[in-house]
Amino acid sequence: MKTIISVALLVLSSIAMAQPYPSRPVRVIVPFPPGGAPDLVGRTLAHRLQERLGQSFVVENRTGAGGNIAAEAVAKAAPDGYTLLATSDGPLVINPAVYPTMPFNTVRDFAPISIAASAGLVLMACPSLGVATLQDVLDLSKSKRLTYASSGYGSSQHVAAELLKDSAGIELTHVPYKGFGAAVGDALSCNVDLIFGAISTGLPYIRNGKLKPIAVTQPRRHAGLPDTPTFGEAGHRGVVMEAYMGLLAPAGTPREIVDTLYSEVQKILLEKETAERLTGAGLDLVRSSPLEYAARIKSDLEKYARLAKALAAKSE
Repeated sequence: MKTIISVALLVLSSIAMAQPYPSRPVRVIVPFPPGGAPDLVGRTLAHRLQERLGQSFVVENRTGAGGNIAAEAVAKAAPDGYTLLATSDGPLVINPAVYPTMPFNTVRDFAPISIAASAGLVLMACPSLGVATLQDVLDLSKSKRLTYASSGYGSSQHVAAELLKDSAGIELTHVPYKGFGAAVGDALSCNVDLIFGAISTGLPYIRNGKLKPIAVTQPRRHAGLPDTPTFGEAGHRGVVMEAYMGLLAPAGTPREIVDTLYSEVQKILLEKETAERLTGAGLDLVRSSPLEYAARIKSDLEKYARLAKALAAKSE
């Protein structure tokens, strides 16, 4: 009897493995609330993967701990391609440098699929602050302890502000929030003076005049903000940062599934509608292989570890 059951289970397992991927709904976990660049990229990819592969790709926003909660959930999920992580680089490469303990190992626990987009950051000010340039901000910081909002400790916005503090020799008070949506609300009401945000998510507030752009962290001016200088142009070349968004699976996910998702993502990024949606939101498209994504993760882990040590950055 036991032999019959074992054979039956083996047959059923073989049948399940033989089914084309995906044969049931796929969860796409985003570590941040709706409204930010990682959510936009995650939802765009999920929507098109669902249409192209004929199976539901359900986006789940799971926030908390700077993205660590969502990343841990994916790292510990079954490596079968049915739980994916759509994230910015922060939880993967910045958090390990600023959090004293981590619930996952970025290199060991994930199978990178592809980077899809990147975004520089823009420093924005509440209009009532009365500043127009970075020098105005620096001068005001000498007579007033300015506050800045970010999406949380260890976020790219947090690190960008630390770079600015180090470069300019100023003090700023960090006010962390659970995501950009919550942070920008207080910036709009001037409960905080400054806010770093992805250019893609900051553009709507800049265009309607509710926030004043000061400088961008890219090495070149952004097409959507042609009149806003880079930090380098404003005299602070060390303040350079580009966040990037991509798709990952748990380590151990079968290579054929990773290859399928990689191939589909590349095709999606070549679609006119996808390109217009992402670039129209201020993002730059990026197409990378799993190996290239893995190499960038490794390089950035080393970079942010050095940066955190140099700036003595600690998770609070």
